[in-house]
Amino acid sequence: MFNETRMPVVYLSHGAPPLADDAEWTAQLAAWAGDMPRPKSVLVVSAHWEEAPLAIGATRTVPLYYDFYGFPQRYYDVRYEAPGAPELADSVRKLIPGTVDVPDRGLDHGAYVPLKEMYPGADVPVLQISMPTLDPSTLLDIGRRLAPLRDEGVLIMGSGFFTHNLRAIDFSLGLHQVPPKWSEEFDAWGREALDQGDVDGLADFLHKAPSGRMAHPRTEHFAPLFVALGATGDPAQQKTVIDGFWGGLSKRSVQFGSTRTL
Repeated sequence: MFNETRMPVVYLSHGAPPLADDAEWTAQLAAWAGDMPRPKSVLVVSAHWEEAPLAIGATRTVPLYYDFYGFPQRYYDVRYEAPGAPELADSVRKLIPGTVDVPDRGLDHGAYVPLKEMYPGADVPVLQISMPTLDPSTLLDIGRRLAPLRDEGVLIMGSGFFTHNLRAIDFSLGLHQVPPKWSEEFDAWGREALDQGDVDGLADFLHKAPSGRMAHPRTEHFAPLFVALGATGDPAQQKTVIDGFWGGLSKRSVQFGSTRTL
């Protein structure tokens, strides 16, 4: 068993396929990966896979799942042939009984878009699991159950977007536009709640946060944060690694838990 390092946990804003064209953001993701211990494998919970009961994706290398439309062809030509992680899948099954397997489900863009920048060699095994619900308390519990994987060298990654209301964004203003007030307000509130380790407040974000429903008219892009928070053990032990805005949306991305030698 890999037992030298306890891995941190991350929640990142994964952007969209054009993230690959943003030199600043791609460099930030690459630097972040370089600053963390190299994981034995990565377990991804993405905003783009909801299925109940909790489902386990492909444990071998299968084609990517291009879960988007209307983009130039080059974004559909992207490949990321990371190894599967069957041993990690076995561990997940033991920690969360009742899971189901979806053996042909490849990595969606919430997984491969950031991973391609963080581990461009596609040489770290990756496993994606679904969110069986968007309920924060249930997702926190899932994170707690998965937490022991950190001691096996697994990087637990929640992948979403810190604010996400595409219908309220005018993309004709460009990806570096001044963010709308609702996005700025929610981002500032979320930063403070994270700094305070206020898990209860974050879980009740639709009521506690300014512009909560505007920032997340549907909550799937904030939901992976709760898996990450559940897996941390000490939510106050966190740091924002990437901040700022992209297309008016907050790209805040957070690392929880310091690494330690066991």
